[in-house]
Amino acid sequence: MSEVVIKFENVSKSYPMYHEMTGGLKPFLLNLPKAIKNLRRSRFESLKDISFEVKRGETFGIMGKNGAGKSTTLSLIAGVIKPTSGKVTVNGRISPLLELGAGFHHELTGRENILLNGVLLGMTKKQVLSKVDEIINFSELGEFIEQPIRTYSSGMLARLGFSVVSHLDPEILLVDEVLAVGDIGFQRKCLDKMNLFRRKGVTMVFVSHFAGEIEKLCDRAMWIDNRLVSMIGSAHEIAEAYSKSVDFFKTV
Repeated sequence: MSEVVIKFENVSKSYPMYHEMTGGLKPFLLNLPKAIKNLRRSRFESLKDISFEVKRGETFGIMGKNGAGKSTTLSLIAGVIKPTSGKVTVNGRISPLLELGAGFHHELTGRENILLNGVLLGMTKKQVLSKVDEIINFSELGEFIEQPIRTYSSGMLARLGFSVVSHLDPEILLVDEVLAVGDIGFQRKCLDKMNLFRRKGVTMVFVSHFAGEIEKLCDRAMWIDNRLVSMIGSAHEIAEAYSKSVDFFKTV
């Protein structure tokens, strides 16, 4: 039986919602216990009682509409945020590509950010330097690699981010819809790289709301709807069910 490397056990994540004190400060202070209780009760649930497992070497897809809780799930795996309740277990070095520009210093050049990101992802300086040229060539950024990344477009940030993460020997790779950014040629390169990782047995968690990408890349998938697990199954089953759901709501 394959080793489980990511496990969510009844995981929920919520955030407090802050409201304007319409009655003013004095009524708030005079009714402080009640006011504090109301503030504690007023929370936004980003995920509700999520449970699933990902096995070593598996490519696991997460599907859902915008705001369903996909990115929150990835952030919990990466350890960027902690669950409000439940337990998250991860066994392995995480290489996250969660959002454009995350982990980059915008005043540093692309080349300098390659070194910074590599070290932040757990590699030694020597290991990163040995792969710099390969990373730069893959990114196709040309002379822009010597420019500060505050001058980069969103597509260029996606190129740099994916190029760094995908060349630093990931054990567990997290990819959050980065393939939706950039030109078709670079998207194809990213897909080819991810398929190479699949053949090498790298564990991947891939978030998308495009059924075709999930079906092409993933072994199994999870559909999150309204911050709850709607369905877990083969990539084909989930992609088909999700597509039918989207088509149904388009016709209603």
